[in-house]
Amino acid sequence: MLTRRNLIAGGLAGAALPALGQFRVEISGVGATQLPIAIPRFRNEDAVAQQVSAIVRADLERSGYFRPVDANGMAMDETARPVMTEWRARSVDALAAGSVQRLADGRVDVRFKLWDVVKGSELGGQASAVDPADLRLAAHRIADYIYEKLTGDKGVFSTRIAYVTRGGGRYTLRVADADGEGGQVALNSPEPIISPAWSPDGRELAYVSFESQKAVVYAQEVMTGKRRPIANFRGSNSAPAWSPDGGTLAATLSREGGSQLFLMDRNGGNVRRLTSSQAIDTEPVFEQPEGKRVYFVSDRGGGPQIYRVALGGGGVERITFAGSYNISPAISPDGRTLAYVARQGNVFRLHTLDLSSPGAQPVPLTDTSDDESPSFAPNGKLIIYATRAGGRDVLMTTTLDGRIKARLVSTTADVREPTWGPYGR
Repeated sequence: MLTRRNLIAGGLAGAALPALGQFRVEISGVGATQLPIAIPRFRNEDAVAQQVSAIVRADLERSGYFRPVDANGMAMDETARPVMTEWRARSVDALAAGSVQRLADGRVDVRFKLWDVVKGSELGGQASAVDPADLRLAAHRIADYIYEKLTGDKGVFSTRIAYVTRGGGRYTLRVADADGEGGQVALNSPEPIISPAWSPDGRELAYVSFESQKAVVYAQEVMTGKRRPIANFRGSNSAPAWSPDGGTLAATLSREGGSQLFLMDRNGGNVRRLTSSQAIDTEPVFEQPEGKRVYFVSDRGGGPQIYRVALGGGGVERITFAGSYNISPAISPDGRTLAYVARQGNVFRLHTLDLSSPGAQPVPLTDTSDDESPSFAPNGKLIIYATRAGGRDVLMTTTLDGRIKARLVSTTADVREPTWGPYGR
């Protein structure tokens, strides 16, 4: 499959359709500290299409911060008065229970409550009436609530991801829940689709399509499917990246000869050059959260390495020094961590680098050999990436210490190019 790495290696050395290609989650690893939580079956959840409690448990386990404790098939709702001594005897620190109930108007009433078992106190809860099609989203929002109450950080389970699949001679850009389920088709094409990138408000996806037999950058509204060309200049147009405020895009263009970084307004106007070198500069990504600098990949030093340059001008600064081949930069939302892919021999492996500590050494996060396209969750606590595992192309998430990984195993043969969307759904 044609991916950004293929382009780098070569150079440097429609409207929504029904859901397709469901995922399942396999979680591996042991976190340093995990909070034991029990989430019994929600009352009446067997009467609806989604097992709300199971979705909540899987979300929390995938985060790496929680260890679900088996409730032995018990069902419990938000009106229960749990005997805390009994739950403490089972080494449970937190307990969540709830119910689902069909309403006369066809919607489903979803309720839950959270308890601190150690302190024997209630931590609040929620109630909402949702369309049956939004039951998964309701479950993800429950997991977000629990995560934030117990960790102090905002949850990301109700956010979305985008990724590209290839099968049957066609390329498909899909949008799905953060756990990979509920995938919807954003674009279907017989020609390659690469480099999807979410706008900061989550309303649009920029991507590169080869449908006109050349690389063209488009932006597409996620809800309506309406799209517009952003960069369709002479030569190649690739690697779009949004600024944090959504008003500017960076892209790699060869309109003036060679492949260099350019900036443009969100509609493709006011194009101005950002880098000027005899090398190939590509894969731009804006520094977070202010967006005053752009990180990118260049072979100006002989092999592909990651650099950064200020939007206001000035010199280019090299960031990666370990190894001879470092590509695919991603910056954490707080701007403190760089994720990227390093090649060591024939192995492509996901690494992180602490940008806030001068002299910090890169940290490998995986033991796979074909990693690509890292993307941070909007809370900065997880990274999604593509790789091959068990002879298949898969998407995975990992905690920043690499201890907890979740494998999203697709029924589609080729799954690549993941990008994690922002908050705001």
